Amino acid sequence: MNITTLRPRFKTSLEPVAGFFIRCGLTPNQCSLLAFAAGIVCAILFLERQFFWGSIALLLSAVFDLVDGSIARQTNAHTNFGAVFDWIVDKYVDALVLLGIGLSGIAIVSRFPAVPPIADFAIVGFAITGSLMNTFIKPVVYAEIGYREKVEGKIDDPLEGVGFFGRPETLLVVILGGVSGFIWVSVIIVAICTNLSAIERILYLYKTLS
Repeated sequence: MNITTLRPRFKTSLEPVAGFFIRCGLTPNQCSLLAFAAGIVCAILFLERQFFWGSIALLLSAVFDLVDGSIARQTNAHTNFGAVFDWIVDKYVDALVLLGIGLSGIAIVSRFPAVPPIADFAIVGFAITGSLMNTFIKPVVYAEIGYREKVEGKIDDPLEGVGFFGRPETLLVVILGGVSGFIWVSVIIVAICTNLSAIERILYLYKTLS
């Protein structure tokens, strides 16, 4: 179980927001670009140690990312490129945001005695790897097994509800860490949980595909 499985419950609340963006003339791909732009702003703010405002930018990025699908549904503008572009934007934002934290120079685990500063970069690298791999497993399964059927623009697959810590959980933890001033804690949580979630998905695939 993860936040992604609750997506149907969010659709109703997102419709008015999507309607507003549609009236403004935004297309799904333009909304994805805004999510990307907000993610870049977040990474720059994190780099400058402006963690509170960076978290607000990340929240805006998440909102744009959620709404692009609703815009596509309301305007019947689903395209294969749009689906692929959405994936690409998500992963760029995830990597840049975590990289921004790492390059900010903030102590993550080196704040503890006898822990060298290089360990901070290792934790950030571990967090980026877990974030990317946890999601990368899904398109690999699509390609190798052949999941193609889409429901409202999204491929319907059994991995949707597998993995306790996906992208929504990652963004939520980072945002809460930035707002509360405990961004270093959020990076550690992301580093551990994304990789454990990836392992959970691998074990699920092993049991179901072997």
